[in-house]
Amino acid sequence: MADYVVGDLQGCYNEFITLLELVDFNPSQDHLYLVGDIVARGPDSLSCLHYLYQLQGSTCITLGNHDLHLIATYLTHKTPNPNDKLQDLFASEKLPEYINFLRQQPLAIWLENYNTLISHAGLNPQLNLQQALNFAHQAQACYQSKDASYFLAKMYGNNINCLSQATDELTQFTFTINAFSRMRFVDCNGKMNYKLKGAANQATDGLLPWFNHKPQNHQNINICFGHWAALEGETPYQNLFALDTGCVWGKQMTLLELKTQKKHSCNNFKEQQTNS
Repeated sequence: MADYVVGDLQGCYNEFITLLELVDFNPSQDHLYLVGDIVARGPDSLSCLHYLYQLQGSTCITLGNHDLHLIATYLTHKTPNPNDKLQDLFASEKLPEYINFLRQQPLAIWLENYNTLISHAGLNPQLNLQQALNFAHQAQACYQSKDASYFLAKMYGNNINCLSQATDELTQFTFTINAFSRMRFVDCNGKMNYKLKGAANQATDGLLPWFNHKPQNHQNINICFGHWAALEGETPYQNLFALDTGCVWGKQMTLLELKTQKKHSCNNFKEQQTNS
C-alpha cells in the first residue's frame, strides 16, 4: 500500500500510464494524488480525465488553472481554445460527467499523516497553512454551488494579486484561485506577478519565487506542487517538492512516493523518439 503524488499531466496520457506502471500502482491498495492541470496542451486530455474518472475511489486532484479553465469554458458555454487540444474531450458524450467530477475536487489537500500540503501552485506567502485551507474550502464551495458559472466567469484577469484585495466573496474567490493555481513570483510585499514564468533565478524588478518570501510559513511542513515547469523539479528547500517537470514540453513527468519521498520520472515519448 502506497500513496503517490504526480505532477502536471496536461494530456500526456501515455507517459502517465507508463509512470504508474513503473511504480506498480495498484488502485485497489494505493492512492494517487495529482497536483492538477490534468488537461490541455497535450495530445490526449480525454484519456487522462477518463482514467481518473474511473478510479475516483483511489485518486484525488487539486485543481490547476487549466482544469478550472475547462470547467469555466463548459459552464459559460465558451468555445475552447484550439491550442488546448480539447476537441476530443468536448466531443465526448461523457463531458458533463467529467466536469461534475472535476468540480468535486479541492484546491488543496492536507495530509496530516505525512505533514504535507498538496496544491497546484503552492502556499501563498500571505497565508499560513490554516488560512490557506480555509480559503481553499470557501472557494471550493463557490465553484460547487449553483452560482459556479458566475464565480468562474469572474476569476480571470490580473487585478487581484494580494490578500488585502480580498474584501468580499467574489474578490476572495478570485484571490484564492490565483493563489492556488497561478502563483509563481511575488514582489517584496507578497503581491503575485502573473507575467513572469521563467526559472527561479530569472526574477527581476524585486520579484522572487513565492517560496523565498516568508519561508517561515512553510518551513515546518512539506509542500507538493506543480504549475512551474521552469523549476525543472528543483527548489532550494528539501521540504518543497516541485513536481511539474515539463512533460508536455518534451521533458519528463514526475511522481513522488510520499512515505519514502522518492521521485520517479518518465521521459516524454516524443522526445525519446526524436533522440533515438
